[in-house]
Parts: sequence; C-alpha cells; structure tokens
Amino acid sequence: MDRTTLGRTGIEVSGWCLGSMTWGRQTDAAEGHRQIDRALDAGIDFLDTAEMYPVNPVLAETIGDTEAIIGDWFEASGRRSDVVLATKCSGPTENARDGAPIRPDTLRSAIEGSLRRLKTDYIDLYQFHWPNRGSFHFRQIWGFDPTGQDTAAMRDHVTETIGTLEDLRAEGKIRAFGLSNDSTWGIMQWQMAAERSGGPRVATLQNEYSLLCRQFDSDLAEMSHHEDVTLLAYSPLAAGLLTGKYQGGALPDGSRMAINGNLGGRKTDRAFAAVDAYQAIARKHGLDLVHMAIAWVRSRPVNTIPMFGATTLEQLDHILEGQEVTLSQEVLDEIAEAHRAHPAPY
Repeated sequence: MDRTTLGRTGIEVSGWCLGSMTWGRQTDAAEGHRQIDRALDAGIDFLDTAEMYPVNPVLAETIGDTEAIIGDWFEASGRRSDVVLATKCSGPTENARDGAPIRPDTLRSAIEGSLRRLKTDYIDLYQFHWPNRGSFHFRQIWGFDPTGQDTAAMRDHVTETIGTLEDLRAEGKIRAFGLSNDSTWGIMQWQMAAERSGGPRVATLQNEYSLLCRQFDSDLAEMSHHEDVTLLAYSPLAAGLLTGKYQGGALPDGSRMAINGNLGGRKTDRAFAAVDAYQAIARKHGLDLVHMAIAWVRSRPVNTIPMFGATTLEQLDHILEGQEVTLSQEVLDEIAEAHRAHPAPY
C-alpha cells in the first residue's frame, strides 16, 4: 500500500481509506472489527467515520453507534496509535442537536461526544460533514441556487468557529481540520481565515468522486492543487453501481439499492449505460471493474485518496485484491473517451 500525507499537515496515511458508514446497521460490530483488522493487515491505517453513522437510514436514535463500535475496537485491541482516525461533525439536521448549525458551542458538544464514543482523547482529522449554508452535493446540483445564502453570516461563522478549532487543536483534541460536501468558495473562506488568525487550514476535502461523479474535476481540482488540499473521495464505487451488481435489473438481497431504492438519486438509465461502458473497458483489458474504478481514483493528478466501505468481509477482501492494480495509458485514454460519452450520469 502506498503512502501519502494529508494536505500540509505532515500526517502520513495509507493511500486508501476504510469507511464505516454501514457498521451498526447492515454490518454488525464484530464484522466491523474484523474489517479494521483486515485493513490494517493490508497496510491501510486510515479510518473514516462520522457522528451521524450508521446510514441506510440515518436515525436520531442511532446517531453515534458507528463511532461506538470503533471505540470498542480501540479499547479491546489497544491499537489506537496504529490508526489515523477521521470523523465528522454533522451540519444542520433534525437528527442531531435539534437541527442546530455548527457553531462554537455545538462544535464543542459534538467533538466531546465523538471522543467519548470513540474512547480516545484525540481525533487525527476532524471534518465538518456539510456546511451550514447547504451545498450542491447529494444530487442538489440540478436545482442549486446560492442566491439565498448570506455572505456576511458565512464569514462571521468562519471567523468565530476557526477560533474554537484552534483551541481544540491546542488542547490536543484534534490534529487537523477538513471539510466535506463543500465548494471552492466555501473552502477559500476557511483558508483566508486561517491565514489571518493562525487557525488550522483546511487539509482535506471529502467529496463524492468516482468514474460516474466528477464535479471535482474543474475549479475544486485547481483549488486543491494550489492550496494543497487532499481529496478524500467518498463513494468511489458510486454506491455500488461500479461493482456491476445492479446491471441488467439485478437487485441483490440486502444491497443498498434494495434498502433505499434509488441510491440517493444515483439510479438513472444514464448511470447504467455508463457502467456498461466502463465494464466493457475493464473486460477488454482483463481488469476487475471494482479494481479499475478504485485505481482510477487513486491515479488522479491531484492527490486523491479513495474512501470505500464494505458491508461484508468478503466485499472488503475483493477490494483489497486490487491493491497492486495500476492502469495503463491506453486504459486511461479509453476511460476519458467513455467519460465524454457519459458525462454526469446522475
């Protein structure tokens, strides 16, 4: 497993990251613990979670359950120092803090809750799951209208909150700060505030990114290059579409599509056609589609870490079998052609 660093922090991590959002729902605690063990055995020491997990569905009564599963593993194994741990504070949602936005007091409350459930005294990378002002992610791009956002309120929020983040860093409770489901403009507000105040810069951006979802490739990629922001690419298999398991109308029992129907808006005729195209490329070159999809994400010009989850250990083992896969220029060229033919399939 190759190694990289998170932004300018100097924090070194594996080039792949294990996600955990199904642990406590589709994946039980014992299976989650086995996945951590298996990932570490494979050289993957970067683990991502969030206070709102598990998902499918997100419920107020299960908020924090996934963090608790990870905390139990830390306690039982004694291997906290072997893991680079990332977690996330929810933006405004009825499922946490009665819908209160991220602000200094709710940030304090959220991080103390995460530390307690995770049974640790520090978090390596602390992220805001989505911004208070909303975003164009989660398929909201199709009707996105930013003109209702309050510019002054956003800048005030950044100014007051970055001070709390710096306090948390000084207290040793967080090592680095990242954003998720955010935009170039949003990230730059934080970078400029950090420059003014000496607070923590945005080191990482956790946005959806895959062969089927490439909103990152323009202004966000340019910003990430110049600002040294590492992309943490969630859903590199497009919620399972890029496994090929849903092609031809298939609906495996217990799968994400079987549970929530449209994969959060990703289930479209265009998506299935795009998967056909990428599947054809993989077959032509003797590649597994899953391995090709993840290797492509890791190969991007901007430092990009694929973040993948697995419902079962069998699925995780399948992913791990592709660790050594690299893509030839011919494959990359054919992927680029397929992207032109199938842009923005959802």
